[in-house]
Amino acid sequence: MTGLDRLSYRSRWLRVAPERKFLLWLTLMVLAFVLPPLGQGIELALTAGLTCWLLRISLLRWCRWMALPFGFLLIGVATILFSVSRDPHALLAAVPVGHYWLGIAASGMTTAVETFWRSLAALAATLWLVLNLPFPQLIALLKRARVPRLLTEQILLTWRFIFILLDEALAIHRAQTLRFGYRSLPNGYRSLAMLVGLLFTRVLIRYQQMTTVLDVKLYQGDFHL
Repeated sequence: MTGLDRLSYRSRWLRVAPERKFLLWLTLMVLAFVLPPLGQGIELALTAGLTCWLLRISLLRWCRWMALPFGFLLIGVATILFSVSRDPHALLAAVPVGHYWLGIAASGMTTAVETFWRSLAALAATLWLVLNLPFPQLIALLKRARVPRLLTEQILLTWRFIFILLDEALAIHRAQTLRFGYRSLPNGYRSLAMLVGLLFTRVLIRYQQMTTVLDVKLYQGDFHL
């Protein structure tokens, strides 16, 4: 299991019914979309505090988890914030770029601020759900929601192969590191290319092994869920 998956089993709300967790997440998502930016900021702070308390982690660790989606969010917000216009007076601040002006419009700033806080609040709520809902509870929740069995099995297999992929990648990376494969930048790029090539080969081998095991156990097309 990954670190995030292990943390979900340490949550103070581990024994809480998954339906209640899902309803709380749904409430947080609705609030993230209907509240004004100030309310979304308050929701973000409350969700962060609740997550840290339930998982017994520091706020700094939570911020590190949010750093990756935060980077993508900043790029998206920047594309909303800046506009291109022929009329510099339509922009609050602008710089000339050829025959056009690149700057910030009032409407773009308003939309960017709303998008920023709405996305952060929704991301925090989704991270809370992921960290407090172990995968077996997710499967149970899908079954009670009458999700088609085929879709549930696909989710289960995808979840399983995520760990296979990570396990193989870490094993290859460890072997390359012991052989000084990342000692310099050129060697690092070469080792990374080899890692990608070997990774898919190893995953296919693991898939074939799993298929063989299922055939030996007289697999009939249905997993026990």
